[in-house]
Order: sequence, then C-alpha cells, then structure tokens
Amino acid sequence: MATIEDFDKLDMRVGRVVSVDEFPEARKPAWKLEVDFGPEIGIKRSSAQITHYGREQLEGRRVVAVVNFPPRRIAGFTSEVLVLGALDQDRGVVLLAPDDPETELGARIG
Repeated sequence: MATIEDFDKLDMRVGRVVSVDEFPEARKPAWKLEVDFGPEIGIKRSSAQITHYGREQLEGRRVVAVVNFPPRRIAGFTSEVLVLGALDQDRGVVLLAPDDPETELGARIG
C-alpha cells in the first residue's frame, strides 16, 4: 500500500511536446520527444512508446510527466522524464493531459 508521502515524492508536471523524432534503435516502437516544462525545469527528453500517435498529433500537445526520476539510457538515448498515459488494451498508451490546453507549462500535478 502506498502512502500520501510516497505520492508526494513524485514531481509530476505539465509540459508541451516541442519535437518528435523517430527512434529506430529502440527494441519496441517509440518516439524520441523533447518536452518543454517552462522556465523552472526547461526542456527535457523522453523515449515514449506512444506509436499510435503520429508526429503531427504529438507536436505542440500538452502532456503530463514525472520529472524527478533518474535518467535512463534506452538504446543509447538518455530519457530524462516519464510521460504518463493510461494503458488501453487496443491502442497502447493513451496520453494524460490537462483538459485545458492553455494550462501553464510546468504546472505541478497534485
């Protein structure tokens, strides 16, 4: 059972995808993303297995990500944040995002 203190350790923020690149080196299909979390956190990189989204659907999109996990090396790429989504049996990962597309970059999720 997790506690509220465990939850409070996660730093989840709103970001905007600013670039999307192919990631053919990854074992599972994925995109290389750069996500802008505003002036406090800046731009961070993520490897995301969200391949049912096209590049056009991702660029400019608001997302929610955990920004305080240690970086992970994935097929030679440093993934700095974990972009969050719901696991859908048919579509894979469905991205989580604030329902207001104007939500401030870097806004904390709590």
